Amino acid sequence: MQKFVFFLLFSFFYSGYVLSQSVEELVKQGDLLEKQFKEEEAYQKFKEAIKQQPHHLYALTRCSELASRIGRRQPTKEKQMDFYTAAKIYAERALKINPKDSEANVVMAFAYARMSLLKSGKEKVTYVREIKIYAETALASDPENFKALFVLARWHFEVSNLSGIEKAAIKVFYGGLQKNSLDSAVIYYERVRALKPDFILNYLELAKAYYKNNKQQKAIELLNYMLRLPNTAADDPTVKNEARQLLESWK
Repeated sequence: MQKFVFFLLFSFFYSGYVLSQSVEELVKQGDLLEKQFKEEEAYQKFKEAIKQQPHHLYALTRCSELASRIGRRQPTKEKQMDFYTAAKIYAERALKINPKDSEANVVMAFAYARMSLLKSGKEKVTYVREIKIYAETALASDPENFKALFVLARWHFEVSNLSGIEKAAIKVFYGGLQKNSLDSAVIYYERVRALKPDFILNYLELAKAYYKNNKQQKAIELLNYMLRLPNTAADDPTVKNEARQLLESWK
């Protein structure tokens, strides 16, 4: 009888240990695949980890961010929205675990930012508000979260591009906008560049902001510098192609 009880206890703890190891191995594989720019495969690994451990905060935030990035590459708006909706769901699950977690908040901001690109009118205005709330919460938890700073930079830039009707709606529903949104965008992008000097996409967006702010030479210099940097993310070749097209159009 004692041997049987010991066997049951051993089996229980051993199976729990193996499961835990399996989850962490899946996470490690996901991280490696992401570094190799294999985002779809990484996404699947993190999803497998979540199936085994539904409250794995890191895997949830990685799934959310990857869904936002993969969604951007989908051929139709419907498929894009499917991924963005998944990104939002993963972010919601992460926030239930830790509402103040910086990464959980920033991936929620990412999801809203992506969805806002497919919306218009009052719905877009609502998303614009949510983006800022979650990005600022992420930054409050971690002042050096370069992704949160980047989201806020994009927020200010996109706000400067809103239509008159959308700006009026924001004024009515949310108390107006900063008058210097474009200048604020540049400031945030520059903070991102200081924290993450190899972040390719940030150079593209910063150059756009400088160009719109009548600093064309600065914008051109940034893009030429960025094109010499090594790729660090799966979308970097696409980002660089857009930079080359902009340089051509700016001649």
